[in-house]
Amino acid sequence: MAKLSGLQKEVIRLYRACIRQSYKKPIENQGNFRKYIRQEFGKYRDLPRRDFTTVEHLLRTGHRRFEMFSQEQIRDIN
Repeated sequence: MAKLSGLQKEVIRLYRACIRQSYKKPIENQGNFRKYIRQEFGKYRDLPRRDFTTVEHLLRTGHRRFEMFSQEQIRDIN
């Protein structure tokens, strides 16, 4: 298996943190959160590994969304 770059590791960390956070949401809405997370990460699955500026932008955006959806008052996502 190829060695992962720092950006790739950061993307994986963000993905795992998002999935873990989904388990803290109400049981009836956890599936909606996981589906949304998979869709958002899946959109950029084929992004070239060397497109650093785009990856960094998406990471910043992802972290902001993570912080927003981590708030306790956010109970569902559509």
